Amino acid sequence: MANRPDAFQRAMNQGHSEAWDQNWDRAAAFYRKALELSDDNPQALTSLGLALIELQDFEGALRCYQKAAKVTPEDPLPLEKIAQLCERLGSLDLAAQAALRAAELYLKNKDVPKAIENWERVTRLDPENVQAHSRLAMVYEKMGESSKAIVEYLASASALQAGGSMEKARLAIEQALRINPNSQEAEYYLSLINDFKPLPKPARPRGGTAPLRMSQVRQLQAPRVSDQPALDPVSQACQKALTMLAGMLFEIEEETNEASARPAAERKGFQALVSSVSVALAKPQDRPRMLLHLSQVVDLQARGEYGQAADELQRAQELGLDHSAVSFDLGYLYAQIGRFDSAIRSLQNAVKNADFALGSRILLGDMFRKKGQIRDASFEYLQALKLADLQIAPIDQVDALSQLYELLLESHRKQKDAQAQERLCDNVHEMLARADWHEQIKRARQQLPGFVEGGPLIPLAEVMTESRSGQVIESVSRIYEMMEAGLYHSAMEEAYFALEQTPTYLPLHSLMGDMLVKKADYESAVAKYRVISRAYGSRGETQQAIQYSRKVVELAPADLSARNKLIEQLIAFGQVENAIDEYVHLADVYYSMADLGNARNTFLEAYKAAQQANVDRYLKVKLLHRIADIDMQSLDWRQGLRILEQIRTLQPEDEEARLQIIQLSFRLGQEPQALAELDNYLAYLAGSGKNKKLLGFMENLVSEYPQSIPVRRRFADALVSAGMPGEAIGQLDEIGEALLQSGDRAGAIQAIEKIIALSPPNQDEYLTLLAQLRQKT
Repeated sequence: MANRPDAFQRAMNQGHSEAWDQNWDRAAAFYRKALELSDDNPQALTSLGLALIELQDFEGALRCYQKAAKVTPEDPLPLEKIAQLCERLGSLDLAAQAALRAAELYLKNKDVPKAIENWERVTRLDPENVQAHSRLAMVYEKMGESSKAIVEYLASASALQAGGSMEKARLAIEQALRINPNSQEAEYYLSLINDFKPLPKPARPRGGTAPLRMSQVRQLQAPRVSDQPALDPVSQACQKALTMLAGMLFEIEEETNEASARPAAERKGFQALVSSVSVALAKPQDRPRMLLHLSQVVDLQARGEYGQAADELQRAQELGLDHSAVSFDLGYLYAQIGRFDSAIRSLQNAVKNADFALGSRILLGDMFRKKGQIRDASFEYLQALKLADLQIAPIDQVDALSQLYELLLESHRKQKDAQAQERLCDNVHEMLARADWHEQIKRARQQLPGFVEGGPLIPLAEVMTESRSGQVIESVSRIYEMMEAGLYHSAMEEAYFALEQTPTYLPLHSLMGDMLVKKADYESAVAKYRVISRAYGSRGETQQAIQYSRKVVELAPADLSARNKLIEQLIAFGQVENAIDEYVHLADVYYSMADLGNARNTFLEAYKAAQQANVDRYLKVKLLHRIADIDMQSLDWRQGLRILEQIRTLQPEDEEARLQIIQLSFRLGQEPQALAELDNYLAYLAGSGKNKKLLGFMENLVSEYPQSIPVRRRFADALVSAGMPGEAIGQLDEIGEALLQSGDRAGAIQAIEKIIALSPPNQDEYLTLLAQLRQKT
């Protein structure tokens, strides 16, 4: 396929821009367009893979990374992503194979920590994998981590014995004893093998059952034959909750593993940075128990044992597992076993999250109906119909349609006709409790008056419930006419008159707030919008509550309590990306007030929210940069260094973070760490084929640290590798001169020998100088 560079780069840039704005559908479309122009471009493939992960299309993402791995077989990143995706999809054998290959490539690139991470992934997926255990054993031994090396050698021995390699198993045990002759565990293993007894099986590391649970959840998923959901709203929400619960297994495992891997002195401070919101209330010592209960939930529910599943999920919740998916699934399980009161309590929490609102409303209607509370049941069904109707409505009609539903809900609260309530329950349940509910709503809407002719907007509920709100509708119409004519005083009088008939009709209060804004009475408007937001929140109408909280923040941007309330509502409704934006605005307010402590804490809260939502890593990096910048301003260099190292892990190509890590390490007197970081980054750039960027980076670093001989040596080596011997000779000459001035004659000799090896034009002069230096030594 023809490669058109300009069009390709334009498509990639557009994709990156959409990705930055979290518009993953559009980002994926642009990346696909780029691949049409260059179908084997690794950057386009991995970018599309990332977008598809965000869109929950794990199979599509896997295909992208598999193709990228074929195009760039020496790059470990696509293989690592393949391993992670296969693990999440339950393809454990493929995950282990990919992780093994990724580990070997990371080791080849001298990125030992990443190699270890991938070998450990293999042992979690396949506890008897000899290659992974033996590699870990040798690496740990070289790193001086004796206890870990012994564990891995003994695990290797067990796997080798199981495979029939008795002599190799004995050698592995003997190597463990050479590391620590007093190891009681190694001596025990040796006694077993001498007696021809089986060795203990290698234990699956902590959290090793999560991919198995995810595989079980996948088996519950129904195939899709079209773009429409193949499940009714309750089943769809249940599937979503199960998938989230299975995903939490991964989160809890990773946090538990990370916490246990760090020294005790570091855990407390670092935990606040990396802990997921979903388990933030859990004590570290409770997380293994939480993990056990949660894994049992997925297993039991997959087998239809709802009572035991509910007990296990309740125990996990009591240990601190706080998430809307937990509330919904617990409510669903209670509903299946007839514990209606418990189901109602849980579902009333879940209804605040957009993912579970529709399913929760329908289940609540079912529960109230079974309890004989028809009035409450009909109200929940009407709320469910509102949510469903708004999903189908054109986006430009959603706000207006939502306000019309508010009028119907207000009227329904006064409804005392039990037969009408029963009829509403029957009609809504029949329409929504089915797999083709989208089509049912579309067909019903086409039957409304004025649909074809483009008549007035009418809620679908008009055909299912009687509305006695005609007078209020007329009043609202007159208010709009008066506002358009600028007659705000008369409009406000009409609004007060209408409120006498429906005092809790919130859209009317909203109109009054809008009129106050028009009159520049901002203080009164803010007070009005606050009341409206609280009222919607108390009804569980979180989206509407958010809308009016935004109005408060727009009118009073420096009101910190208002912005905090908006953030709380956004998170409760599952709009974590929007909450992160508000966190950033709030942090900027603190920053403008020179309150760096609260600004940093707010950015940290934004980062934790980003981790929970698994947002794009570029946004996480942006937040971490802001945190690191505050640490630098506060002269907390060590904390800043830890944050920058996290950025480096998330985005290895971040030159700014790499440079700052090196600078801080030099500043803190940690030259070995600075040079190790430099070598790691140079290896990454070289392995990625970014030689031009490598040279530019080294040139800037040399200009900043002209007296650092190790830095200059690395620059000279890079110049040689880039085929620039003349420039390399210049660097080596300055190195030799500096070493001579410092009295390091041996070092100067080495520098001159390297120059001679590059065949400089004045080679004879360097040979003479070399001879003179050797005579003096």
